[in-house]
Amino acid sequence: MSAQVSPLASVSKDATIGSGAIIEPFAFVDADVEIGPGTWIGPHAVVHSGTRIGSDCKIFSGAVLGAVPQDLKFQGEPSTVEIGDRTVVRECVTVNRGTADRMATKVGSDCLLMAYCHLAHDVFVGDHVIIANSGNIAGHVTIEDWVIIEGMVGVQQFVTIGQHAFVAGGSMVRKNIPPFIKAAREPLSFIGVNSIGLRRRGFTNDQIMNIEDIYRTLYVQNANLSQALRIAETEIAQSEEKQTILSFIQASDKGIIRGPF
Repeated sequence: MSAQVSPLASVSKDATIGSGAIIEPFAFVDADVEIGPGTWIGPHAVVHSGTRIGSDCKIFSGAVLGAVPQDLKFQGEPSTVEIGDRTVVRECVTVNRGTADRMATKVGSDCLLMAYCHLAHDVFVGDHVIIANSGNIAGHVTIEDWVIIEGMVGVQQFVTIGQHAFVAGGSMVRKNIPPFIKAAREPLSFIGVNSIGLRRRGFTNDQIMNIEDIYRTLYVQNANLSQALRIAETEIAQSEEKQTILSFIQASDKGIIRGPF
């Protein structure tokens, strides 16, 4: 099936448009752009050079993908924006290209970026991530798979949000958020394990109880994190979830969010 490109759209002859893609009136697609099969580019969407969009995505009106970074250190290096398959980008979302740090800004597959979100340069977003309206993600942030970020959240540069985490609306994220947890309050704090989300994704009760035991050790029973990590390592049974949590925290040189007290 050939692509359907409106005669009222501005599409460079040097763009690569996949079969079955649809480009609506008044969309702009620059040179050095790749749009995958079945992807829909809505009216007034703007896709700049260096953007790579996978298959069956939906890019809504007013979205701007691949604009140069808002970073004074950027020297025009040939960086990219890369978006996976089946990802939905709603109205007025902006995703900037990478800089020399990572050379790319990446969004995985099956993600939803709701209206007015901003992803700055060198942000890496995993698969199945939802960022609700007006989420603002600063440069060099990593958001792992299955994270949900509610509306009006600001994420500081160089932060990492671990897999399956949930961030409450209106939060300011200044430190790393470990995997599998819920984060809320001001300053941002651990408020429990994201058990509802984990059950929806097929985690067993035993896995969830194991995760709860680990975080009870880390956040509730021990005020000293280094001591808590030693106890968790030696006294809690080995599991994939335990290794994921401990490895994340040990790699968090900028620190993790505080406990509930």
